[in-house]
Formats: sequence, structure tokens, C-alpha cells
Amino acid sequence: MKLRNELPVDHHLTTVYRVGAAVCGVLLIIFGCLGFANALSPFGTSGDRIAGMTTNTALSVISVVVGLALLAGAAAGGNFASTLNMIIGSLFVLSGFYHLFTLDRSANFLDFGMTNVMFSFLMGLLILTFGMYGRVSSKLSHDNPYWKRRHPREAAQEALARRRAIAAATEAVASRNRTAPHTLPGGTDAGPT
Repeated sequence: MKLRNELPVDHHLTTVYRVGAAVCGVLLIIFGCLGFANALSPFGTSGDRIAGMTTNTALSVISVVVGLALLAGAAAGGNFASTLNMIIGSLFVLSGFYHLFTLDRSANFLDFGMTNVMFSFLMGLLILTFGMYGRVSSKLSHDNPYWKRRHPREAAQEALARRRAIAAATEAVASRNRTAPHTLPGGTDAGPT
């Protein structure tokens, strides 16, 4: 599926993508700012701790940049926020795997500890969940714009059936109004005299 903006502006999924990106972005910015407040060395691996996780200035910069990117996605909303959430969530999970294998090695330049790895996995899965919500599932509802995009023939048939049902209901109401006697406000019959 091409990454087009098939999501209506006022669709409820946009709110999920925006809120998810904003919450995760703010958490990352707070973590990064706490790292800056401690004036850490750029690539130090001395084990400075913020909120139970080891950090350095490079990790703080990355956290703030990614947090700002998520906030930009929250401001944009729609498919852009969903796609950005999926990309950043995937990168967090991949980062968790990378740092899991580089613990206590020189390749661990961001000074990850096991708590950082767990945080990376959890944050990645959370951001991925927000990005995929209502977009990736085998049982999307038929009013979902992503389902409609993937099943255009069925969506067209359902839309036609809905229009016919509405037209039939409108005709039935109009028919009932034509045959029902009309009464004036005083309760008298306004029929032909």
C-alpha cells in the first residue's frame, strides 16, 4: 500500500496517532533534558544514571531529537504520524537488540545498561502500537479508511448498498408523510374540505 493520506482529517484514528506520538515524545524530551542537566560527557561510559537508566550527552541529544520528531508527527497527525510512529518504534526495538548484544563492550557508545535495553524495547513497542493502531490488523472494521483502501470493490458495494438503504428509508418517510392526515396546531384536521 502506498503511503498516501487516505485518512480523513477528522477520523478518530488521527487522535490516537497524535496522542501516542506526543506522550512518547514528551517522555523522551524529559529524559534527554535530565541528561543535559547533569552535564554528562559526550560519549562517557562512566555509568551516570537518570531515572534508573545510564546515559551520556550523546544519548540525551538523540532522545531530544527523537522526542521533537515525535512531537512534529503529533502536530502533523494523520498517516504521517502513524508512519513516523511505526518507523521510530521499529528503530527503538532494533536499538534494543543492538545494545543487548553490545552490553559491556566498546561498541556500546551510548552507555546502555540492561534497564536502557528494556526501556528501548518497551518504548519501541508502545510507539509501534500507537502507529499501527487501526491500521494493521486482520479484522479492521469496514468503515476504517485503511480497510476501504485495501478492499475497494467491497467498499464500493457496501457504499452503494448504504445509499440504496438511505434512499429507500427517505422514500418511505416521504410516502408516509404524503398519506398521513395533516393536523393544525389546534388539533383540527388540515385535510381537504
